[in-house]
Amino acid sequence: MQAETLDLLEWNRLCQHLSTFTTTKLGAIASAHLPIPDRYEDTLELLTQTKEAYALEERSAGVSLDGIQNITEAVFRAEKQGILSASELWAIATTLAGARNLRRQLDNADYCPNLQILASELRTYPDVEQEIYRCIDEGGNVLDRASVRLGEIRHELTSVRDQILSKLQNIMQRNASSLQEQIITQRSDRYVLAVKSPQRDRIPGVIHDTSSTGMTLFVEPNSVVQSNNRLRQLLKMEQAQIEIILAELSAKITAIAEDLQKLLIIVTKIDLAVARARYGYWLGANPPHFLDNEAIVLRQLRHPLLVWQQRNEEGREVVPVDVLVSPQISVVVITGPNTGGKTATLKTFGLAALMAKAGMFIPAKEPVEMPWFDLVLADIGDEQSLQQNLSTFSGHIRRIGRILDSLSSRSLVLLDEVGAGTDPSEGSAIAIALLEYLGEHTRLAIATTHFGELKALKYQNPRFENASVEFDDASLAPTYRLLWGIPGRSNALAIAGRLGLPQDIIDAAQVQVGIGSTEMNDVIAELEAQRREQTQKTEAAANLLIDTERLHKEILDRAEMMRSQAKELRERQEKEVNAAIAQAQKEVGRVIRKLQKGEQGDEQVAAMQRTEQRIEELTKRHLPTVPEEKVQVQLKIGDRVRIPKFNKIAQVLTVPNSSGEFSVRLGHMKLTVNIKDTEKV
Repeated sequence: MQAETLDLLEWNRLCQHLSTFTTTKLGAIASAHLPIPDRYEDTLELLTQTKEAYALEERSAGVSLDGIQNITEAVFRAEKQGILSASELWAIATTLAGARNLRRQLDNADYCPNLQILASELRTYPDVEQEIYRCIDEGGNVLDRASVRLGEIRHELTSVRDQILSKLQNIMQRNASSLQEQIITQRSDRYVLAVKSPQRDRIPGVIHDTSSTGMTLFVEPNSVVQSNNRLRQLLKMEQAQIEIILAELSAKITAIAEDLQKLLIIVTKIDLAVARARYGYWLGANPPHFLDNEAIVLRQLRHPLLVWQQRNEEGREVVPVDVLVSPQISVVVITGPNTGGKTATLKTFGLAALMAKAGMFIPAKEPVEMPWFDLVLADIGDEQSLQQNLSTFSGHIRRIGRILDSLSSRSLVLLDEVGAGTDPSEGSAIAIALLEYLGEHTRLAIATTHFGELKALKYQNPRFENASVEFDDASLAPTYRLLWGIPGRSNALAIAGRLGLPQDIIDAAQVQVGIGSTEMNDVIAELEAQRREQTQKTEAAANLLIDTERLHKEILDRAEMMRSQAKELRERQEKEVNAAIAQAQKEVGRVIRKLQKGEQGDEQVAAMQRTEQRIEELTKRHLPTVPEEKVQVQLKIGDRVRIPKFNKIAQVLTVPNSSGEFSVRLGHMKLTVNIKDTEKV
């Protein structure tokens, strides 16, 4: 039944899409027939690998699997003691090199521990790889250096071939008129000349072939017969030597065949993980969180096959649906008009459940929350069989019987048009009984129907929930949006009236349907209108919140920019002031040096005092104020102090006042300084 469900949900198409994101042929083959795990632990392992591969793609543009080839058949034949071709051996060597490079890349990705563990199990045998590279080139040719004997044989081959060609060139020059073409060709690995039939006797030798018209004979001149014989011997010796080399290399592969099989499995797993990550990124998907007893939350869920159709096959825009199921709900009944998207919703959710089981991301907005279903079972579409004399109803019942045989308490069951194909009253009775049974025996069942009786089950059983596909009365077309908590209303009479069916027929049909049905449709229509209004308000509030957050960010960015500019201005001003102070200090130092040399004068003293005053003004006006420290040093008249800014020793003339200022004698000058600008000697 599981395989039948995969066909109904078109799982194979999704796998084909996934295969386009693989790198290796092995990955493409494996992804085209992607198995779905039966165990929850296996799903978690695959999902973890996908997350790590996604992180690799985001941080370092992924990993490279270049060089890894599909060597499955070659390794299998090596296990059976077979001799591999040079091309197969070259493919094995490049695969070993590619696997070693892959392991090296993952060794540096500490944020991918599970992929690192996988890669750590790769055994790449660099000695075998290098031996193959020594003996074989990229074109699959065995090289002269593969063995000494092969080199000797090929050296002689070249010499003999040159001798033959030289002799034939001389014969062609002497007998140009007897030749059909001035070329040297081969027949049966022997070099011959194309001789005109009437001129046969001019070039004696062995005839190996004749043209279709009989006008050209391919003659091996007698003078090169012995050389051609030697050439053939050497060619056979060369081939025998090549087979010996290939056999030796194949034996090396036989010895490591088991590890090579394991290597292929590991690199395929990594390739699949990377493909799942890339496919998820392409879909704009997010990782699922498996929650057993919590609500199912899949907002803006899109059908992956429809997304592919839209992007690659010019399909119409995909309308996402919200699947929001409370924890206590085990049966969801979806109603609404034909072609409204009920079946598409079933398939979308079914594929989402399968993708989650296979360790893939789900094309929905975060958070993606859903239970892990051990089985996904579906009855979708008509099943008719003329050979078995089955009607649509019979086909559905047989398939449902197979579903019930496979059912478990953790299964997901999808039923399309449940109970259809027979008498409506009996069909609805079967549908109700079946859904109530599923509500007691499985995790979740989702069914689509046109039966009005199924809409009322929500109000009789707390396990049931209603949903409907929205219908636009103005355009008489479905919107493909899914509405929760509201049953779908019948639109057949309204559509028939708008499409031209006479009003008296519509009125008569309405009488047959009953007034209650009309009132129910009106109530449902009012609920839909209220839902639309609430949705619009919610969207407007969300947009307002986005605008507010954007404005808040702009304000923060602008404030940060202004703070940065103010800081830069302050730093620039401080640099300019410090430069001016430094220049003034140089001037003070120059005056002091003159005074010390005896160049005394009132002008020098006045200049120094003016400069000191200017320094103090600049410092107070522009430089940051430094809190004054409490005077710790006690000075008395006659003590000596050092003035660091002049790098001079002065004698104390007065004790410091309350502001810390006192007089000193510096050379022949008397200065007033502050205690914080001095050091006691």
